[in-house]
Amino acid sequence: DEHCYAKPVWFLSNADRYNEYDRNGPKVFFGEYAAQSVALCSPKNRNNLECALAEAAYMTGLERNADVVRMASYAPLFAHVDGWQWTPDLIWTDNLRAYGTPSYYVQRLFSRNRGDVVLPVSNDAPVREILPAGRIGVGTLQAAAEFKDVRVTCGDETLFASDFAAGTTRWSHDGTWRVQDGALQQSDRNATAGATAGETSWTDYTLTLKARKLGGAEGLAITVLNDGAGAWVSWSLGGWGNQYFTIQSHYAEQDQFLGRVPGTIEAGRWYDIKIAVKGAHMECFLNGKLIQSADVLLRRVPSLFASATRDEEAGEVILKVVNPGGDAKEVQIDLVGVTRVVSEAKVITLTSKDPDAINSLDHPRAVAPVESMLSVTGPRFSYLIPRHSMTVLRLETK
Repeated sequence: DEHCYAKPVWFLSNADRYNEYDRNGPKVFFGEYAAQSVALCSPKNRNNLECALAEAAYMTGLERNADVVRMASYAPLFAHVDGWQWTPDLIWTDNLRAYGTPSYYVQRLFSRNRGDVVLPVSNDAPVREILPAGRIGVGTLQAAAEFKDVRVTCGDETLFASDFAAGTTRWSHDGTWRVQDGALQQSDRNATAGATAGETSWTDYTLTLKARKLGGAEGLAITVLNDGAGAWVSWSLGGWGNQYFTIQSHYAEQDQFLGRVPGTIEAGRWYDIKIAVKGAHMECFLNGKLIQSADVLLRRVPSLFASATRDEEAGEVILKVVNPGGDAKEVQIDLVGVTRVVSEAKVITLTSKDPDAINSLDHPRAVAPVESMLSVTGPRFSYLIPRHSMTVLRLETK
């Protein structure tokens, strides 16, 4: 029962999440999900078209992997405009009126154009790959600790070296930090706090430092690839009640555990820590010994998303295409194995010129599906997918 509230880019870069799932393993109920325009469950979140299209893109992956993902449900469903727990929500109401959000219409388009059989889709639209990059950081997990001899190198080049002679001026931090005896110290034994330094453009580097826990229930957190915009990767030493070492990524308001092994940190002992980052791969060493490694989050953002099904009773192929970008895209659609297509096809389009567009009680259908007909010459044809859109094509075939 998986839950996910994250920013639109997370949904766009994880639409293939279930492609490699074990087909004989446990089935998935994607029990709660919603794209967040601002921060997790913030009252400033808005049910705009950008979020709805990110959800639609992700749902093409749910539909393509329906043998694994047996159920899915957006959440929450209803909210009153004068009394709600969090945002976004699917349907808004006052005492007399109600309206569906763009996300509601995405859900409706999928449910009313479901089909009976999933068809394979080959989509060769361009994909943008974004390798992780960012600065480094040190921190504590319900503990007090100190850090020294912090150095970042790339090959023979030293990108950063801190002896703390200048205090904390090169560091951004929260919590109780000070320089004590040549070390950067966080003295609150109950604090989860961090300090960061360096450049957000750094890639392919090695971080080395010495760290000592001074006391507290848990341990240390060493950060790499902090992009300054809410994404980072951390190696936690002695977390979970000082029982485990864990590699964890945080991206678009979503945490993901990339590996965990048993391990503890002793108070009063200096440890030599090294994290080597190469591309999307990181290796974590403690006192010269490799403890963990992981491939950290690599953002792959396709320009188009698609899924297809067949409605057996209607004899129709149902093609769903999502274009979240700001440019219309001319595509070639090839219905492989189809010998004939009825000359007129139904098209349902959800779109707006403004990805920030929303619906309201006074304008309940500012963003709503529009139906049209398309002349089709055969099983291979061109179609212009509008910008900021979800398109459903229903094609009667033989």
